[in-house]
Amino acid sequence: MAEQYQSREERRKKQQSNDKARPKAKAKKGGMAKKIFLSLIVLCFVGLLAGVGTFAYLVKDTPKLDPKLLKDPIPSKILDKDGELISEAGSVNREYVTYKDIPKQVENAILATEDYRFYKHHGIDPIRLGGAVLANFRDGFGSEGGSTITQQVVKNAFLSRDKTLKRKVQEAWLSYQLEQKYTKHQIFEMYVNKVYISENSWGIATAAKIYYGKTLDQLTLAEAAQLAGMPQSPNNYNPFNHPDLAEKRRNIVLSLMYQHGFISKAQMEEAKKVAVKDTVLKEEQRKINDKPYDAFVDAVIDEVKEKTDFDIFSDGLTIYTTLDKNAQDYVNELLNSKDVIPYPDDQFQAGVALLDTKTGEIRAIGGGRNQQVQRGYNYAIDIQRQPGSTIKPVLDYGPAIEYLNWGTYQMIEDKPITYSSGKKFGNWDGQYKGPMTMRTALQLSRNTPAVQAIQQVGLDNAMKFALNLGIPLKEISESYAIGGFGGKTVGVSPLEMAGAYAAFGNKGIYNKPHAVTKIKLRDGTIIDTAPEPKVVMKDSTAFMVTDMLKSVLVSPGTGTNAKVPGLPMAGKTGTTNYSEEQRNAWNISKSAVPDSWFTGYTTNYTASIWTGYGDYKTPIEAKGNNQRIAQLIFKNLLAHVSKGTQTADFTMPNSVEKVRIEKGSMPAVLASEFTPDSEVLTEYAVKGHAPKTVSEKYNKLDAPSGLAAKYDQDTQKIAVTWDYPNTAQQNVQFDITVDNGTTPNHVVQAEKGFLFPVKPGEKYTITVLAIIGDRKSDPATTTIEVPQAENDTEQGNGNNGTGDGNGNGNGNGNGANNGNGNGTGTGTSSGNGTGNNTGGVVIPPVIPPGTPSTGH
Repeated sequence: MAEQYQSREERRKKQQSNDKARPKAKAKKGGMAKKIFLSLIVLCFVGLLAGVGTFAYLVKDTPKLDPKLLKDPIPSKILDKDGELISEAGSVNREYVTYKDIPKQVENAILATEDYRFYKHHGIDPIRLGGAVLANFRDGFGSEGGSTITQQVVKNAFLSRDKTLKRKVQEAWLSYQLEQKYTKHQIFEMYVNKVYISENSWGIATAAKIYYGKTLDQLTLAEAAQLAGMPQSPNNYNPFNHPDLAEKRRNIVLSLMYQHGFISKAQMEEAKKVAVKDTVLKEEQRKINDKPYDAFVDAVIDEVKEKTDFDIFSDGLTIYTTLDKNAQDYVNELLNSKDVIPYPDDQFQAGVALLDTKTGEIRAIGGGRNQQVQRGYNYAIDIQRQPGSTIKPVLDYGPAIEYLNWGTYQMIEDKPITYSSGKKFGNWDGQYKGPMTMRTALQLSRNTPAVQAIQQVGLDNAMKFALNLGIPLKEISESYAIGGFGGKTVGVSPLEMAGAYAAFGNKGIYNKPHAVTKIKLRDGTIIDTAPEPKVVMKDSTAFMVTDMLKSVLVSPGTGTNAKVPGLPMAGKTGTTNYSEEQRNAWNISKSAVPDSWFTGYTTNYTASIWTGYGDYKTPIEAKGNNQRIAQLIFKNLLAHVSKGTQTADFTMPNSVEKVRIEKGSMPAVLASEFTPDSEVLTEYAVKGHAPKTVSEKYNKLDAPSGLAAKYDQDTQKIAVTWDYPNTAQQNVQFDITVDNGTTPNHVVQAEKGFLFPVKPGEKYTITVLAIIGDRKSDPATTTIEVPQAENDTEQGNGNNGTGDGNGNGNGNGNGANNGNGNGTGTGTSSGNGTGNNTGGVVIPPVIPPGTPSTGH
């Protein structure tokens, strides 16, 4: 062990002696440089850390790369029923174009102007940035921008316009993120659609439409270059307002396109020869920025919002609507011109809803008169006013037919009644007309029959019927029967009333009024939005209500001013009233009303018109046609839209039968075959529910029986007798005719017999009828021939004779009969003497047996 240790010790000492014997190394000459280099590395690292920290600080408030903000708000196109564009709904005017639809020429113009290395960088282009600085010095300010297309997309979508270091750093950071998440084509598409191009519009495709009336693929090289140069200073380069500046800018773009190899020199020079002012649309060609269809667009906007989750202002929808531009233009003319309708003043308002009766499609909307504000208050859609008597078919008579099987002949007495609550009400004229049919009650718009109808139907049934027709009732009371809405249900709109009435004209099938039939999304997906038809009443109810409403338009109906001659149509007037408290508080006359309505239809069109003032306190005075303007609008509108089309009449369904009702019968009974035509009403009944009782009022009476005529030769009279039972109880009289072939004699009497003088040799026909008022029996008839007298051919003279009574007297002359006689008896006597009367035989008035006559 010691030897071993000693050896290790020896080796250590030996090593130490060897180290001392070696020469020392010289110091390196580069030591200072190394220290400087290391110091620079440290400084750079510190600087890097500071830079990273500064960068982190600057970008800490950078907005998130929200895809929703990258999605451009694209206005929706609204098409009419024929597929023609009528309007665009959006917060911005933007004609969106996808990358695949951007022509290469347009893309090249944009790339040459904004970012020719777009497809080579990753959002930030140092070469582009440096080149832009040099280009601005060489070619003038604005010759080339420093920001990439990616940076401009980010700036437009997320950042402010402030020119600060912080914004530029955030812009670079977001640009890098954008390039990582989206393709170059997607980013280019974003840019093309985001850029502002003046005229309160966005997007290169929009600019092509505005300035040239073209799509992108129709643009020339000069036009594409002009549009590509606009985004740098849109208002200054607006070719409408500054064609010279726009042309200079366009020429810079053409030069850049040539410089970067997108076009040839010849193409550049040829395009520069084109004057900008000669290529843009002339002033008269530019689209007038008026909004003739705003009232209808209101309905479209409301409907899209109600039925879908799409944003009509930003989702770029294509919306197919039901608008008839011809009808809409005429509605606008009717409402805003006094040439056709005598409006009392400019404040007088009207709301109009025109539907297709069969489909419920809205053909036109009149939102109001003299409206200057876009999307203002819409009197066809937004108002909720009391409907007055236009509600009667919906709440009273329609339900009565539907649930109680009433016929149009149903008798109701127009008389003073009260609501079930005991509250009094009355007719508009303060009068009562007694028993009348349901048709007449509706025709004359009587109130008390309407309330009686809803009382018999029941409020629950009435409300159910109305809800099925789209009337938004939240509650109901008997006052609703005559349009006195209140409480939770304030009123209705013309659009709602039109929808309800259209169901009557469409055989009981309800289509919710709608302005949109389908929506096409940007990816081509089609969504059908038209509502499904719904059967809401029997076709018998629909037809019978319609037929009664046709009576409203003929005298003495209340809607005669709405009638279009020759056009089968039905409809109802409606006015509302102020309460006594309101009249007193607002100093309103009793004849003034707050609302005047007319709602009606043909088999093709349904229209509902409300008129009045926006301020409920302003009344429609009873002057001229002020309270009939709704009827006049209806008449003119229906005449216009029906021109040149076939309008079929309403057809009676198999569930209905025509009945002959005896006028004035209560309850109604069928007219008999003997009822005079003047006393017959032709009405309609639900099949199987017509009256079973036939009137006997005008039945034919029994004919007299046992009619006999007997000649008395002594008195030269015929006695006529017959039998008839219970004459006194029935108040029967007899119509008697005696005819000898020359001059018939006629008399009416109550007695059942009579005598009359005759002339020998004559033949007499006696006819007797029983009568009670206008009723008559069949005739009873008999014939008798009087024999010739003896010596009737001898000639002789007769002495003067005198007669007393109903006889022939004072007769002188030559006659065929010759004889003397003194007659005394009962009946008709020829008196004393013999005579021969010449001339026609006159039968004296017949008299009943027992009437004394004395001759001398």
